[in-house]
Amino acid sequence: MESSIRSMEVNPAKLTMLFKQQFELCNVKAGETVAIVSDLGTRREYIQSAFAAADEMGVDIYEMCVNMIPGWTKVGVPTVGKCKGTLAALLASDMILIFHVPLFASWLRTVMQAGVRVQMVIDAPDDLEQLQSPPGLKQAVLHAHDIYHNTKEIHVTSKAGTDLYYSRGEYPVMSQYGMADEPGRFDHWGVGLIHTFPNEGSSHGTVVIQPGDVIILPYCRYVVDPVHLTIEDGHITTIEGGLDAALMREWLADGEEFEGDRDPYAISHLGWGMNPQCRWDSIALFGDAPERSRAASRCFPGNFLFSTGPNTQGGGKRITRGHYDVPMRECTISLDGNVVVDEGRLVDPKMIVPRVRR
Repeated sequence: MESSIRSMEVNPAKLTMLFKQQFELCNVKAGETVAIVSDLGTRREYIQSAFAAADEMGVDIYEMCVNMIPGWTKVGVPTVGKCKGTLAALLASDMILIFHVPLFASWLRTVMQAGVRVQMVIDAPDDLEQLQSPPGLKQAVLHAHDIYHNTKEIHVTSKAGTDLYYSRGEYPVMSQYGMADEPGRFDHWGVGLIHTFPNEGSSHGTVVIQPGDVIILPYCRYVVDPVHLTIEDGHITTIEGGLDAALMREWLADGEEFEGDRDPYAISHLGWGMNPQCRWDSIALFGDAPERSRAASRCFPGNFLFSTGPNTQGGGKRITRGHYDVPMRECTISLDGNVVVDEGRLVDPKMIVPRVRR
């Protein structure tokens, strides 16, 4: 089906080389054990390439296939940890190579706390090549991480009408630069971003999602008409607009577990992207298949990543299914009064990474 829409541009024979490069970026060494967690929808060529790369490097590797296909729209699915022995096996590995989204699942925190590296691979072959972490991205992300970590008050504005305030410090800053290269690190091949969860109840103001912003989860679509959100005490209280507002209301309402459940409407992770390999126009170029949008649309430099719903990945207690991810363009982000993103453009030179032509 995919080939009838758009042919793959990466030579399939290059996949083993790409996986070998990724293992090297992740500091995988001879004699270590890599545990693959796949599912019924995982591309078999990814498994074969990972096996071949590991064999060439003298790395032990095996596959654990779970009996489900976790959806892009379902977060926190406990794909491992229920079957006897699976969690123990993963805890004994040096790195987990996982081919679906484990975020917000309790087992992920368990293995990370035990020092196991976790590398997520959920993007298309072309993106694995084009978005693979370029030189300098790790340093830029860690620089931004340190600044965000030392920030107390954040103000986000836009000409479209966004005027959002929130405080941080209750939850850690989480950063991703595309490679799980240190013990206990989770990362996503192809990304480059930082985010944190705001202090409970601190976020307030207005968020205006404007045409051209991206709904990366659950819909993978460009916004076509403005969505006006009122935020009070850390929760969205009104959603106004046209089609995109209706979609958002329906999705978040579908995540309600009981009458009056406010968790889907809570403000979740907030941050910004820095990977120069990622493109805002990826959906226009490559179509709206989630596999082509997961990293590319999420991490283009200077976007403000706004989201709703769960916060367990940061140590919170919300496990709601009502998760919404929106990389927003043309926002200004001010940290304790210091502007780091000005109308969608990074202004701190240490956060700016040269793009690599591939």
